[in-house]
Amino acid sequence: MIGIVWVALGSLIGGVLRYGLSTWVHRVLDNAWFPYGTLAVNVSGCLVMGFLAGLAEARTVFTSGTRLFLLVGVLGGFTTFSSFALETFALARDTQNVAAISNIGLQLVLGLLAVWIGNVVARAIGG
Repeated sequence: MIGIVWVALGSLIGGVLRYGLSTWVHRVLDNAWFPYGTLAVNVSGCLVMGFLAGLAEARTVFTSGTRLFLLVGVLGGFTTFSSFALETFALARDTQNVAAISNIGLQLVLGLLAVWIGNVVARAIGG
């Protein structure tokens, strides 16, 4: 049960950070044609995820609660793309190349397909 609390607290912080960074980047660049705020969130989240995961593996400095709070909670609330990137990196690092490429393809294709289906269903029932 305490793990759920750590993830929930971290997700709250990560979500607020995501909103803040994305909004700030959008305002600074004042560019509506490309989602630079989301790009900034995803890239910075991946950088931090890679750093913390590397630190955790190299030095085993995190307790399980700390990992839940930081990696699953804060970074998961900040961007799930960082989790996807870390998992794909780990597959490629472990020479599971087919699994890594499959993960990229499936996440992209199924994610876009799911958005399309959800949109079609919402429009069909919404009017």
